[in-house]
Amino acid sequence: MPRPLHALPKAHLHLHFTGSMRHSTLIELAREQGLHLPDALEQDWPPKLRATDERGWFRFQRLYDIARSVLNRPEHVYRLLAETAEDEVAAGSRWLEIQVDPSGYAPRFGGLTATLELMLDAADRAAEHAGIGIAVIVAANRIRHPLDANTLARLAIRYTGKVVGFGLSNDERRGAARDFERAFRIAKRGGLLAVPHGGELMGPRSVAQCVDDLGADRVGHGVRAAEDEWLMQRLADRQICCEICPSSNVGLGVAERDSDVPLRRLFDAGVPIALGADDPLLFGTRLLRQYELAREVHGFSDAEVAELARQSVRSSTAPEAVRKELLQGVDDWLTSSPSTE
Repeated sequence: MPRPLHALPKAHLHLHFTGSMRHSTLIELAREQGLHLPDALEQDWPPKLRATDERGWFRFQRLYDIARSVLNRPEHVYRLLAETAEDEVAAGSRWLEIQVDPSGYAPRFGGLTATLELMLDAADRAAEHAGIGIAVIVAANRIRHPLDANTLARLAIRYTGKVVGFGLSNDERRGAARDFERAFRIAKRGGLLAVPHGGELMGPRSVAQCVDDLGADRVGHGVRAAEDEWLMQRLADRQICCEICPSSNVGLGVAERDSDVPLRRLFDAGVPIALGADDPLLFGTRLLRQYELAREVHGFSDAEVAELARQSVRSSTAPEAVRKELLQGVDDWLTSSPSTE
């Protein structure tokens, strides 16, 4: 029998703050506040999404905005992160890097600085509560002005240590990577990893632009790199990790079926991979399911699944002692006797 995947120590490097909320928590908070949720977020959940055209992406973002609207008090932020940490531990995740854009919450929590400090404190408490390491990535929004990204980068580097990376999310068709070069230069100079999204809704060129224009240390998604042999070789040579989110790829129509996600192609090319859940609230699956898909759909052996876990740990910002412990845990998992899950 295969070894239980929930017992495999792993790092989770691609999870968004709002999108990590439990569906049950969304429903409960909406009812408490008398907020109406669309059918796609209630009885028809998880929503049927397709974001390969502008209209589909707009609908995806609209559902995201509605979900954000239920988080109105500091205790909601503490609750979300505490529950997320519990869910991570249940999946075998021992180190989480969660991505936040404080801009969307700043008006209700006293501005950008106060919002980020609230999120950092909530992350610290959640980590202690669940017994997991949690670090924060501050992400700018591609559809906002690059000057906003510069402001966020300057804010993020004031908290280097608790904040470990600087990202760039939203529709990559709307804002060229090079427009945000200054923000990433500020972040990298301040000691943060560059972790922009790319190669999801656009092709390999988008991944290359993240690497060339923004100095990406990791690429959020990057799945479309599989369409370019030379680019895959480059990522492999430089050990630039792609944060691959299989369920998200299918949910947004980037891949038609689970089997169409080029996970095996990227892995065999030597591209470091960190499996991620992206937005469980909208895609309906968490981290464990991504590892199950690697095994069940893509035919990964236990040794290969273990290597995926190792790559996630090596690509993380976890302190050296934590990395060693997790990598030893992966080795121990692989040498343990297979059992029923």
